[in-house]
Amino acid sequence: MFGIGMGELIVIAALALIIFGPQRLPELASTLGKAIRQFRKATQDLQNQLEIDEEVKQPLRELRAALRDDLMPPVVRPLAPNPPLPPPPAISPPAPSVPPVAAAPASIPVPARPTAPDDSKGKA
Repeated sequence: MFGIGMGELIVIAALALIIFGPQRLPELASTLGKAIRQFRKATQDLQNQLEIDEEVKQPLRELRAALRDDLMPPVVRPLAPNPPLPPPPAISPPAPSVPPVAAAPASIPVPARPTAPDDSKGKA
């Protein structure tokens, strides 16, 4: 067990007896046994809970897969090839264009501003 031989177990038991004494050794062994039982029980409970979770999750997975299959539209393939399309209608000639408007002259003459009379001539 755990790679420990009988001689090693005897040495460990003798050391425990020397260190803890004959009065406390049975109490320690009992406490150790209870701790090991609680640990095993906790691990077993955890394993059972995980198994229950898997049992609950499995129907949910199946339901999701079924819903995905129902929501996906079925693939429809045509039974026969599509008939050829009718030819496009003939294109009518373009409408006559509107003649262009005469262009404005490049430069428009700007009248000169009237200047104010020179007041310096009348004063002397």
